Amino acid sequence: MAEIPKIAPADCADMHSLRAQIDRLDRILVGLLAERQGYIERAAVIKQDRTVVHDDARIEDVVAKVLAEAKRAGLSAAIAEPVWRTLIARCIAHEFEKFDAKNSAA
Repeated sequence: MAEIPKIAPADCADMHSLRAQIDRLDRILVGLLAERQGYIERAAVIKQDRTVVHDDARIEDVVAKVLAEAKRAGLSAAIAEPVWRTLIARCIAHEFEKFDAKNSAA
């Protein structure tokens, strides 16, 4: 698929160009999420104890860092926080699956 050149939101003259930019960003986000998933899967290999897969202190640390970055970047906290909490929850569930699969194969 041909790469779509980046256009600033204010420079999108119509819905077609605006939607093309959203689609461009979605492709980038999918790639970044796939990269993040790789680290989650590695954590499942490194961790030796299932009880450390879910870490409330780490969750709150990640959310605090995301909210600080969201503020710096101009992203609404009302978007950032629920998106990341959902992302974290799904990543933890995925990590549990990988952790359990690793230990059932052993």
